[in-house]
Amino acid sequence: MAHFAKINYDGTVTSVLSVDNDSIIGSSKQEEESNGIEFLTQLMNYPFWIQTSYNGSFRKNFAGIGYTYDSVRDAFIPPQPYASWILNEDTCTYEAPTPYPILMDEYNFEWNEPTTSWVEVTE
Repeated sequence: MAHFAKINYDGTVTSVLSVDNDSIIGSSKQEEESNGIEFLTQLMNYPFWIQTSYNGSFRKNFAGIGYTYDSVRDAFIPPQPYASWILNEDTCTYEAPTPYPILMDEYNFEWNEPTTSWVEVTE
């Protein structure tokens, strides 16, 4: 199965569909993204599709609803979880400005945006 993200006018992913491999095999007997785009365009009457990789082997991250396709980075980027979090250019994922505490397993932490820090969950 190949997976394709439906992209709206601003690059936001609105859905992700699976396409049978037979629909994307080209004359070279290899998967061709253009065949999948053509197949979905005809089937769904919508032209903007980008292939995504379930294991992240290309385009950095598997597309999800609400992700953005960045054509400059050729990557799917998840929504920014907090205003203070910073985009990691290598992984195209957001990271907290303060690293997650490395402590023993019995501790849990959650992000506190007003203090831009991790706080222990004691519940």
